[in-house]
Amino acid sequence: MVSGPQIGPNLAVAERLIAQAAADGARLVALPENFYIIGRHEADKVKAREPDGSGPIQDFLARAARTHRVWIVGGTAPIACADPERIRSACLVFDDSGRRVARYDKMHLFRFAAGEERYDETRTVEHGTAPLAISSPFGRLALSVCYDVRYPELYRALGVFDALFVPSAFTVPTGAAHWETLLRARAIENQAYVVAPAQGGVHAGGRRTYGHTMIVDPWGEILAQQAEGEGIVAAEMDLERIREVQSSLPAHANRRMH
Repeated sequence: MVSGPQIGPNLAVAERLIAQAAADGARLVALPENFYIIGRHEADKVKAREPDGSGPIQDFLARAARTHRVWIVGGTAPIACADPERIRSACLVFDDSGRRVARYDKMHLFRFAAGEERYDETRTVEHGTAPLAISSPFGRLALSVCYDVRYPELYRALGVFDALFVPSAFTVPTGAAHWETLLRARAIENQAYVVAPAQGGVHAGGRRTYGHTMIVDPWGEILAQQAEGEGIVAAEMDLERIREVQSSLPAHANRRMH
């Protein structure tokens, strides 16, 4: 997606893409970080905050999952916290009946300064405190958000899983340098699929996100990707492929703690 400054149009785009993916046979759909809004100012997402459990964004995700009979990993939603100036950036998962089955709050908050480009998520986001993986019909799913991908210990703490999700809105400088390398490394070291739906394009206010939405298999091979713009990136997740990789290279079994 290339989300704009108004929630309504962004939800309409997400709805259209979810419907298209479901019509193409998808059973599990993931949206990018901040799919609901990328405004002209970082504080715009704070203004969109919702109480945990209800609100236009959360209700949309539940309804879309139920209507299209798909599981949805809802990128991030702006969940209110005790500090009125900040939010929790929560990755919410809904099953195909529209029931929320998981909430993971982004733990690692992005700070970056290079030339004119500067970001500090700590000003508007309160960090989460616990990693999370959940059981599903598709195997065990590990949840993370964007900058989390730089911290392999987050995933190691979850043990063995079948797929990990990295909904993102990477900057162009960091994306061009590290995005593909990080995603493929996380896939290889965890012997799991990596699903990384990303914002990709020019947003209101001139911000540009790196895009390159990508699905990587447990051997580190890129199965599908899209550089920029709206669209669907699809691949088949094969649990037998995971077992094949783990059997031929038993990295989990060979691991030693020091």
